[in-house]
Amino acid sequence: MARIRLLTYNIAHARGLGLHQTLRTRTRIRHQLLRIAHLIHRLDADVVALQEIDENSLWNGSFDHLAYLRDHTGLPHAVHGVNNRLAGRIHLNYGNAVLSRYPIVHQQNVSFGKRLLGEKGMLFTEVETPAGLLPLVNVHMHHSSRPSRLRQAEHLMAFLDEQRAARAAHWAAGPIVCGDLNNPSHTPDATAMLLGYFEQFDNYTLIPKGQGGRAQHTFPSFFPRRALDYVYLPSGCQRIEVTVVRSYLSDHRPVLVEFHL
Repeated sequence: MARIRLLTYNIAHARGLGLHQTLRTRTRIRHQLLRIAHLIHRLDADVVALQEIDENSLWNGSFDHLAYLRDHTGLPHAVHGVNNRLAGRIHLNYGNAVLSRYPIVHQQNVSFGKRLLGEKGMLFTEVETPAGLLPLVNVHMHHSSRPSRLRQAEHLMAFLDEQRAARAAHWAAGPIVCGDLNNPSHTPDATAMLLGYFEQFDNYTLIPKGQGGRAQHTFPSFFPRRALDYVYLPSGCQRIEVTVVRSYLSDHRPVLVEFHL
């Protein structure tokens, strides 16, 4: 049995609490990423699922934010799932990413659509932990359209069905799904659909939860009023401890989950 510390965090293009990343200088963006790296290091995260992270975008410095975080966290393994690519003078390339202490032995990125900008998607990885192969899906869903989120949840479920059929024999536990689901906590939505799907296979836990079993709020970070950031854990993850981290380095608060696999 191995202890794993998983962090899911929408870093909002490293703009902090500013209105938009174009209003930040390259130096300010680098400083913000350094503060995020220090937070990840302080939390002693083993695996980090990041949303809204740039590979190379004009609007926040034209450099690889994931490589910068890898270099400053000491977590040596990283993969980027870019769902938005715009080449040329106004270049924008961003999406989701996974940063890990342990080797990432398989990766597959899936965009939910074909838009050049504003597209959401999911990054599937298999992480070789001391307890075995851990499947992890880092997902970011549509921020304003419930029908779009439901379609994206269906896409995710179909994808996981394919992965179960092809790869599950090698997994140490069922797939963990985490990320920014953009799901208003007061409305049945993609989170409920996904939980029903997972419970067909295993006794899954949806976190974070506060008093009364309701999801803890993670957005906006300064005074959270909405639950947008979630982790689905299978029963193979035991002795679970959850922290919604008080941090103002993004408009989302990071969610840290410690468990034994």
